[in-house]
Amino acid sequence: MIPSVPASGRVVITGIGMITPAGADATSSWAAVRDGATSAGHDPRLASSPVPLSCAVPDFDPVARLGSGARRMDRCTQFAVAAAQEAVEDSGHHPDFGGRLRVGVVMGTAFGGVGSWEEQAHRLADRGARAVHPLTIPMGIGSSVASAIAAHFSLHGPVQAVATACAAGTTALGAAVDALLLGQCDVALAGGADAAITPVVAAAFSKIGALSCRLDSPGSASRPFDRRRDGFVLGEGAAVLVLERESAAEARGVVPYARVLGHASTCDAYHLTSPEPSGRFAALAVREALDRSGVRAEEVGYLNAHATGTPEGDAVEARLISEVFGSTALVSSTKGVTGHMMGAAGAVEAAFTALAVRHGVVPPTANLDEPDPAAAALDLVRGGPRAADVRLAMSNSFGFGGHNSTVLLEKP
Repeated sequence: MIPSVPASGRVVITGIGMITPAGADATSSWAAVRDGATSAGHDPRLASSPVPLSCAVPDFDPVARLGSGARRMDRCTQFAVAAAQEAVEDSGHHPDFGGRLRVGVVMGTAFGGVGSWEEQAHRLADRGARAVHPLTIPMGIGSSVASAIAAHFSLHGPVQAVATACAAGTTALGAAVDALLLGQCDVALAGGADAAITPVVAAAFSKIGALSCRLDSPGSASRPFDRRRDGFVLGEGAAVLVLERESAAEARGVVPYARVLGHASTCDAYHLTSPEPSGRFAALAVREALDRSGVRAEEVGYLNAHATGTPEGDAVEARLISEVFGSTALVSSTKGVTGHMMGAAGAVEAAFTALAVRHGVVPPTANLDEPDPAAAALDLVRGGPRAADVRLAMSNSFGFGGHNSTVLLEKP
């Protein structure tokens, strides 16, 4: 029976699945991020690009993971479905969920199947219209990251894809939490996926000066908050989190990774690519998430920063963190290991934040040798992981167009 009133209670994370440049699953990804093991290197896919560096997912065989149907998916969607498989298994749910009518999917992506679009554009230019693949549109559209997961598990609840640029993964988590609390579904698979390491995307980011140009030292190219940072490194991957109401998890006898205490989103409405210089609207999202949760800033023990390694973006975020939290929270950016995974970043980083809460370990910011003066007031975790019994943790995501999203997690 469909509830006629909003469901009550809290939402918890009971399953995590990940495919990242740090590893092909959640366990290996967390281990590499915890240890600060960098993943950037020269990428043959970008050989003709001005900046041929990336943080690529290693040794991913989509057919081995997903079967022959993977050939009808863009790489982005392959990541999403594979991460969802791992998350569902991790959650302890049977793949039929005891009934698929009340299970939803909310996925974020910034680029969707951009690799498929680029490949088919080349076919059209080189060989004409007859060479264009008949499944180009379903492989390329952004909604496929959500609909393919629904099809894989035969899920019939609400299925949505959101596209708030590099905040999309976090936005999707917030939307899924709302759907659960409103009684629109009983379980939600939520996260983000992107596979935008392509020649056109790399050339476009290079054109606006967003990418690191440390071609002689790729392993040290992604360096959030460092004084010598010069841009981000393109990454790819996916994360899917299984969300459900806490009462349902308790009834199943499952100990969740974390409780989703609150979330919020705002928009700078300022510039196509640059953050609003004062950071006041990003700070507003952070404050709203705290206020809605009844939490004081000084209670937050860890902040997973969006920090990508761009000179302007990291400085703005450092100032807003200092303004809202002072030096009370431990701060790190896991993009030092993974690079910037675009629309997948927020979901992956929320997963890392949940794991930090679960294990009592805060991962470091890789390659952070000399902190930028703008971040001088922050308690930056660098050089190695730091043991910390974190009760409350937050993950920030900011994207082109001024999209700001944040999620607040609590130790259950």
